Amino acid sequence: MPPLDHVLSDELRALDQAGLRRTLRPLDSRHGALVDENGRELVDFASNDYLGLASDPRLARAAAVALERAGTGAGAARLISGHHVLHQQLETALAAFLDVERALLFSSGYLANTGTIPALVGQGDAIYSDRANHASLIDGCRLSRAEVHIIPHADCAALERALEQTGKRYRRRLIVVEGIYSMDGDLYPLESLPDLARRHDAWTYVDDAHGIGVLGETGRGAVEQRGVRGAIDVWMGTLGKALGTAGAFVGGSSTLIDYISNRARSFVFTTGSPPALAAAALEALEIVVREPERRCRVWETARRLRAGIKALGRHAAGPDTGHIIPVIIGSNDDTMRAGAALRGAGFLVGAVRPPTVPAGTSRLRLTVSSSHTAHQVDALLEALART
Repeated sequence: MPPLDHVLSDELRALDQAGLRRTLRPLDSRHGALVDENGRELVDFASNDYLGLASDPRLARAAAVALERAGTGAGAARLISGHHVLHQQLETALAAFLDVERALLFSSGYLANTGTIPALVGQGDAIYSDRANHASLIDGCRLSRAEVHIIPHADCAALERALEQTGKRYRRRLIVVEGIYSMDGDLYPLESLPDLARRHDAWTYVDDAHGIGVLGETGRGAVEQRGVRGAIDVWMGTLGKALGTAGAFVGGSSTLIDYISNRARSFVFTTGSPPALAAAALEALEIVVREPERRCRVWETARRLRAGIKALGRHAAGPDTGHIIPVIIGSNDDTMRAGAALRGAGFLVGAVRPPTVPAGTSRLRLTVSSSHTAHQVDALLEALART
């Protein structure tokens, strides 16, 4: 067999030729919508820091106080000795915010999805997964060893047909969707799910990672915006996007949380997240409640950017106030050139290629933050027009 490095070098060359190789580029610091890269300031339209909290000094102070008291690490899995009072306080606050019985913290959204889904379903069960679901949901479905039915994106009629055609073949059935899709910027028609699931004896799982904090009248996400609070069985969200910290959570009934805290391997066998992160997330959650004007600014900024993109003759998928804006280019190489040109003009944008998105749909992924100014949006539109 050839040496490891020879084989991997060939694989890397293939990625280069396909325009799919990725590299890490360090940033020095973040200040609201601005980031520093090698001494050069860029306006960031690529991050998921939708409420501008990732660099908010109030979160940093809350974390610093907790660091002094609780140290840098949890020290163990939470079921052993790594469950800190700050973890418990955050879970209680999240449950109250979502208006669910309980919530359970995970160290990341990936761990939440790859742990919770296999805990709920397995061999002899079925999952009905939206075609555009995030990789963490896809991997959670695969790890479950349940039979996975891939449903055309946001197509409730196709979902119902699949549920009808599979009948009583399975022990358990789980519908897995996202609230708002991170690459397409569109919302799933969640209002159709509860009745559909009830009629076909299925459970509902909604990944609301990109909606929590931004969508809905009180920032409770796509589940709130679509009017289905209290009707979704498993509600997952993250802390590393609008809430500006790191980690994730699953919300639902007390029975659900008791069960997955015993059966989700990515929770049971993982060291607890640093308590200081929980302290920072508690502060972020309070800001979401106290400062609704932040999400209002996100909606206004999104509307301005979308109108400008349409004026350039490009389609901007998603609702007018949607904070995730894809601009489809198609070619991998053209997408990378456009991203590089915008970086050269002082703007950091997401240049997204397969396997993150389907082949032939490479795109610029623009995201807006409450930290963006009208001037920054207009300057980006001018750079897009030149690009």
